[in-house]
Amino acid sequence: MNKITSESDYLHGLEPPDSGNFIHEPVKKALQNLQAKFVLDIGCGNGYLAKYLKIGGVNVVGIDPSESGIKNARLLLPDNRFYCMGIYDNPDDIEENNFDAVVSTEVIEHLFYPRELLRFAKSKLNSNGYLLLTTPYHGYLKNLTLSIFNAWDSHHTPFWDGGHIKFWSRRTLSRLLMEEGFEVKDFIGCGRFPYIWKTMLLVAQLKN
Repeated sequence: MNKITSESDYLHGLEPPDSGNFIHEPVKKALQNLQAKFVLDIGCGNGYLAKYLKIGGVNVVGIDPSESGIKNARLLLPDNRFYCMGIYDNPDDIEENNFDAVVSTEVIEHLFYPRELLRFAKSKLNSNGYLLLTTPYHGYLKNLTLSIFNAWDSHHTPFWDGGHIKFWSRRTLSRLLMEEGFEVKDFIGCGRFPYIWKTMLLVAQLKN
């Protein structure tokens, strides 16, 4: 039986992530609104978001602790810069600095120490930089719907090795951002219909 013992064990294939269907476009539009042209993608997986953004004219550097993810990202974008590392590693190992924005999609819900993601991002941003985070949405109506349909066992399944260990609401993720020196500028619901969203996108700026 295969066991996941660290982030480097996560396996990434060559196919695009299912979440890209409802996450990539809102992230691209948010970056366009911010006029961000130099972006660090934390948890880039196999590179499909980096490719999507690069087609839109964004210069993207990607990092991921998964060896298979980085291998496939380099196959997808051979001329792009990718690093096999995670948020618990030394950010100085990334040669590039002063990013306009850091993007991290569907990562923070997997982390035992989510503050480390924000601190890593902060160390690589320019003084007016932005952090864009997506994570599965949880709010009153969605939680109520899950309860009505008795869906909590499947939603919080303990049988997904390497699955979600943090379940964020708009309020709790906003609080984390504020405590770590960011100011939330925007909230965007992604996928499905309002207040039953699959995922939320929070856009936050470094406080000066």
